[in-house]
Amino acid sequence: MRRREPEGHGPVRFGPPFPADGLPVLPELAARLATAEHHGEAQPAGGDPALLEAACGYWTRRGLPCTPDRVTLAPGAPPLLLALTAALAGDHGDILAPRPRAAWWAPCARLLGKRLFTVPAPAGSGGIPDPYALLETVRRVREEGGDPRLLVLSVADDPTAAVAPPEPLHETVEAAASEGLHVISDETWRDTLHDPHDTVLVSPAEMLPRGVTVVSDLAGSLLPAGWTAAVARFPEDEAGERAHARVLDVLTALGARLAAPVAEAARYALDEPRPVTARREAAVRLHARLAAAAYRTVLGGGALAPPPQAGRHLYADLGPLREALAARGVGDAQDLEDFLTARLGMPAPGGHRFGDDLGALRVRLSTAPLLGGTDEDREAALAAPDPTELPHVRDALLTLGSVLDELRDEAQRGEPPR
Repeated sequence: MRRREPEGHGPVRFGPPFPADGLPVLPELAARLATAEHHGEAQPAGGDPALLEAACGYWTRRGLPCTPDRVTLAPGAPPLLLALTAALAGDHGDILAPRPRAAWWAPCARLLGKRLFTVPAPAGSGGIPDPYALLETVRRVREEGGDPRLLVLSVADDPTAAVAPPEPLHETVEAAASEGLHVISDETWRDTLHDPHDTVLVSPAEMLPRGVTVVSDLAGSLLPAGWTAAVARFPEDEAGERAHARVLDVLTALGARLAAPVAEAARYALDEPRPVTARREAAVRLHARLAAAAYRTVLGGGALAPPPQAGRHLYADLGPLREALAARGVGDAQDLEDFLTARLGMPAPGGHRFGDDLGALRVRLSTAPLLGGTDEDREAALAAPDPTELPHVRDALLTLGSVLDELRDEAQRGEPPR
C-alpha cells in the first residue's frame, strides 16, 4: 500500500478523526467541568464509586443491569480496548473483527503484537461479520496454528452507519459462542439512531450475558470528543470478575485515569439529566437530517451508500465513477481520500483506513463539517427546523454534489451508445 504520510508519521498517527458532533459544548456540562477544575488529582484507575454508580445506571436503563464491580472507565475508548484486549486475549490469542470496522480497533491489536483477522460483513448488517464466514475464518486460523480468542463487533457501525438486525446478530453471536470466542461489543453509537421507532438495536450482551463485554465511547452521545472517556460493562460471572480485575491492572500500569474535571462531567452525563438528553436528541435529529441529505446527494451523483441509520457519518462507494476518477489519477482508496479531501475541504478518509480493500473506492464522510465553521453557524443549524436550508449547510452540500455530478456526467459521456 502506498503511504502518503509525512516522513516519520505512521498509519496510527495518521488515522481518521472521530466523527464529532461539531457543536458547542453544552453549558451544563461546561459548568460541571468547571466545578472540579481546582482538583488536580486524577480518579483512581477505573473510576471512583460515584462514577461507577452512574455508569451502572446508564447500562441498567438500557436493559443491561450491572453492579459497580463489573464496570470500569478509562480516558477514551482506545486505551480501554487496549486493556480489554490484553486481559481477554492472553499472551498468544488472536482477534477477529468485521470488514470494514472502526479505524481505532486495529492499532490496539498491533500495539500488543496481536494478529487481527477480518471477516466480511454482509451488506446492511452493520459492524457484524457473516456467521458462516466467521466459522470458516476460525477454522482456518486454528489449522494454521493460531488461537482465536476475541471477536470485536459493533451493532451501530462506524464506518457504515448501519445497525445490525437482531436475527443475523443472533446468528453471529451463536457462532462466536460455539467457537469459544469472547465478544467485545462496541456500542458507542447506540444512542444515535436516526429513526429509533423503526430501528431495532439489540446488544449482544442481551443474547449472551456470560460471553460479552460492552464498550462505549462517551463521545458518541454524551461528551465532547475532546473530553475523552469510555466505559466498559463486564459479564456478571467469575470470568467477568477476573477480566475486570485484569483490566484494572492494565489501566493502572498505563496510568490511564480520568482527570477529575472530565470525570465529573462524565458522571453528570451518565446520569442523563434533562439538559443532556435534550441536547442529545436535538443533535441526533440534526445529524440524521444532514446524513439523509448527504446520502441523497451521493446517490444523485451516481455513487452508492448504505442508508445511514446511526451516528454522524455515511460510507460512500464511488465505484460506479471509477473510470472518471481514473482519468484524474484516482485508482484506489488512498487516491480517493486525497482527491476528495482536497476538493471538499473536509476529511474524507478512505475505506482502507477501516480495514476495507485498498482497491475499493470507498470513503467515510462525516456530517459535522457540513455545520459551518463558527459556533454561531452550528448553533443556528441545531435550532433550525430544516438545517439543510441554511446557506452554509446548503453550500456544503452543493459542493459535495458538484464534485460528484461532474464525475457522474463524465462517466455517462464515456459510456458507449445503446
